[in-house]
Amino acid sequence: MHNNGLRTAALLGVMSALILTVGAWLGGGRGVQLAVLIALLINGVSYFFSDRIALSAMRARPVSEVEQPALYRIVRELSTDARQPMPRLYISPTMQPNAFATGRNPRRASICVTYGVLQALSERELRGVVAHELSHVYNRDILISSIAAALATIITYCSYIAVFFGGSADDDDGPGYIGALLMMILGPVAAGMIQMAISRSREFQADESGAMLTGDPLGLASALRKIELGTRRLPLPEESRLTSASHLMIANPFRGAGVGRLFSTHPSTAARVARLERMAGYRR
Repeated sequence: MHNNGLRTAALLGVMSALILTVGAWLGGGRGVQLAVLIALLINGVSYFFSDRIALSAMRARPVSEVEQPALYRIVRELSTDARQPMPRLYISPTMQPNAFATGRNPRRASICVTYGVLQALSERELRGVVAHELSHVYNRDILISSIAAALATIITYCSYIAVFFGGSADDDDGPGYIGALLMMILGPVAAGMIQMAISRSREFQADESGAMLTGDPLGLASALRKIELGTRRLPLPEESRLTSASHLMIANPFRGAGVGRLFSTHPSTAARVARLERMAGYRR
């Protein structure tokens, strides 16, 4: 967990350094300031309304304790063990096994599970999944991902500014047209790669802290195997409303064909399971 935290901090630092470098290259000015303001506005709205956006994307509805007593019991026990308030619980009608958590802090947290995950997992496995999602909330991963998204947006806008307002090739104060074009291509790509690396690091950390909360790493490992099989059999359509919420889910809900590892929001299930097995002291 300590290594994952350091990795996240280092990646955020790299993104900040990229912004400073691009800003210095452009000579500062109102264009960079405008890019920062726009990025903060867009991602600020996303941060404060991320729960509504994600729940709406999955067509989730609130679920009562009468309807799902086992789910409520699991969440209540884990929340009590963590000394945190009980989150709101939702169910999505999706048959693909998946789950996600959202909320700016534990008092505003929501956990959503799909019908598919309730049918596919045993109570032990469901407990591991719930602990993973609670850990995202306790680790403030919504805030971290929002910061990463804001930094990536700033880099992207600065890259566009470099192209349209970067000056001519003979201008010693600007990057020139060739440099600006390279920045427009490489800047967003680098920002996206770092943002995805941060997302993968937070998934690893949620796995580890969730396993520590339950004291049962193998329960979560077994759940991840089943969820991966389920997402392969029943991939969700890559619609814009679902894409905006996909990074929150415990597993990539899409088919993922042709997507490189560097641009994936989730680590491979094999890597996650291997880490959990090491936590349990398991050796092949």
